[in-house]
Amino acid sequence: MATGRTHRPATRSRGIPEATVARLPLYLRALTALSERSVPTVSSEELAAAAGVNSAKLRKDFSYLGSYGTRGVGYDVEYLVYQISRELGLTQDWPVVIVGIGNLGAALANYGGFASRGFRVAALIDADPAMAGKPVAGLPVRHTDELESIIRDNGVSIGVIATPAGAAQQVCDRLVAAGITSILNFAPTVLSVPDGVDVRKVDLSIELQILAFHEQRKAGEESGPAAAAAARPGTPARASAPAAGGGKGPEGDVPAVMPA
Repeated sequence: MATGRTHRPATRSRGIPEATVARLPLYLRALTALSERSVPTVSSEELAAAAGVNSAKLRKDFSYLGSYGTRGVGYDVEYLVYQISRELGLTQDWPVVIVGIGNLGAALANYGGFASRGFRVAALIDADPAMAGKPVAGLPVRHTDELESIIRDNGVSIGVIATPAGAAQQVCDRLVAAGITSILNFAPTVLSVPDGVDVRKVDLSIELQILAFHEQRKAGEESGPAAAAAARPGTPARASAPAAGGGKGPEGDVPAVMPA
């Protein structure tokens, strides 16, 4: 089977906008679900809803693939699966190494979706000598001393970093020096890489913080009508207890409750 080190996606993919590339996996996931249910065709509206985008954007994205569908029929599901898989480079084998086999690294190693999506976990690597040889997801953990030879011998294309933040940059430097040009980083730090190396960062804490922002905003919007009603003339004001420290705020010079 061919490896990703010697095969790259079609050069015409370079003309596809990055935003479109980022949506192709969403379309592929939705199409794969349809294919598994033996659905032969799908309309742009149905597929867009399943992927979480609007239909006009979907049709524009597919125009970059040269796929326009058939009026009154829609898109052929199996053909679209093939088109998108080919464009993403998923019609070939992409060997992957995971560096850092703690809780997160072990969870990634046990993820069953890699193989069905064109990725093969070639090796699991950890710096802890006590981990060497221990089986995780059916593979023996290898020591980081072997990193370069593992990459060379397996034709590895993609490196996954799941180490603590303090070790991530050193691991990244070794991956790049060994010829890796695509890195998926789960470590909570920003990696410095040379031109020509692509890094995708996955930071779960940042995603949770973004969700917290939206939760706070929604809570503010829900309390807005009540606050507006209280501000209308003739609406009795709710009494507020004076703040400790003579009615001053935490800084000691600003009232904790501003007068209406």
